[in-house]
Amino acid sequence: MSILGNLLIRVGTSFGGAPAASPEPEIEAQPPLLPGESSPGTSEIGQRPTPENATKYLYRTMWVDPDVRSRILDIRSMDANDGRVKKIHARTARAAVKGGLRLNNPGRNEHLDRAWQRFARRLKLDRFEKLESDMRGLMMEGNLPMQWVLGPDKRVATGVRMPSETILPEVEANGLFKNPKNAYTQYDLTTGQPLARFALWQLSLVRLTPDNYDDLGSMGRPYLDATRSVWKKLRMTEEDLVIRRRERAPLRTAHVLEGAGPEDLEAYREKVEADQQSITTNYYLNKKGGVTAIQGDTNLDQIADVAHLLDTFFAGAPAPAGLFGYVGDINRDILEDLKKDYFDELDALQDTLAYVYRLGFELELLLSGINPDAEKFDIIFAERRTDTPNQRADLALKHQALGVPPRMVWGSAGLDPAEVAAQREAAKNDNDPYPGEDDDFNPPPGTPRVSITPGNSPKGESATSIGNGG
Repeated sequence: MSILGNLLIRVGTSFGGAPAASPEPEIEAQPPLLPGESSPGTSEIGQRPTPENATKYLYRTMWVDPDVRSRILDIRSMDANDGRVKKIHARTARAAVKGGLRLNNPGRNEHLDRAWQRFARRLKLDRFEKLESDMRGLMMEGNLPMQWVLGPDKRVATGVRMPSETILPEVEANGLFKNPKNAYTQYDLTTGQPLARFALWQLSLVRLTPDNYDDLGSMGRPYLDATRSVWKKLRMTEEDLVIRRRERAPLRTAHVLEGAGPEDLEAYREKVEADQQSITTNYYLNKKGGVTAIQGDTNLDQIADVAHLLDTFFAGAPAPAGLFGYVGDINRDILEDLKKDYFDELDALQDTLAYVYRLGFELELLLSGINPDAEKFDIIFAERRTDTPNQRADLALKHQALGVPPRMVWGSAGLDPAEVAAQREAAKNDNDPYPGEDDDFNPPPGTPRVSITPGNSPKGESATSIGNGG
């Protein structure tokens, strides 16, 4: 029996498979396997990890991966000491989660809608701070270990993000879990002793760019992992630049006193240096000599090495430097093309983060006696590619003109279809003397008419015309 089957028996949940209203009754009435759980009787042979990782797993049996820990500590130090790194993490995380999560429920299953609303409310997934914190943790650590905590009612009460540098996947040399009941171990890095052991259902781990997705022991890498060495060189060069300016930029003077003895020269030096705090200093000599000005370094504006390191550092960032405060001579058209790449990066981050919430929601459905494999749904972020409200409205109007179903049109506009449908029903019943009747909602006469002219607006958007109905 799978680990989920044992869990359902332990919590006393009767699992009947697919509901009666499910369009796919052929789904087997048994809990599905979790990601990473091996199915018995398969024909898999060979070894998933690379030879280097397989050897590392043999040594990594009683301690966390030191390479993963060093990467995470470096990125945290960069984020704490450099405003550029902090802005990259913060702005990217905010842009990715600003629309919030929503349930994509094409089957219009009301039970799923209500279950998701309760799940999101309990786990604070309707809070921007929670989503931003999880996204920043995913970017800075490269991994997001989410512990699903069950409440007294045997439902998912909360999702706790664990520090990934303390988590060790308990895998064999072939990259598979030794025992799904003890899939992950958290270590106390002070004493070296295990703090907790997690079953596969209890902790879900999503990763950024692991060496091999199918290798369950391969941890992810922080988003800016490959820029660590460049960042250290950049910081060193900037400090050298400041020291150079401090030491070589000031104006200096050479004082020449012919025939002066050591005592005379020392007395003159003390008097001149004592007067240097004045705005204007005049020198008076009673011997033959002179005071000559020596200009500072005239090549302080030559910082091509700093500019090169800066460009190299931002080449590993999700967006061009111009979006993070560095305004250069970049062409606007090139900046627009680079922004499209930035939007693609945001989409990938959104998909990775949304997947861990989907795993938690599937666990919630299983604990409620519903087979998630029998339902068509997905957990997605409401805003994709950080489109502007006008761009989303334009896309929704295009879909409407093509005859796309209303719920899909509302989703294209960045709205929650379930919430819109509920509000439309409430608005219909406000002025309906017989609420609850199965009548269609027909717009009253005089409803504005929407017409679209494709490509007749700046940046290739459609021109939208709204006229009065008649």
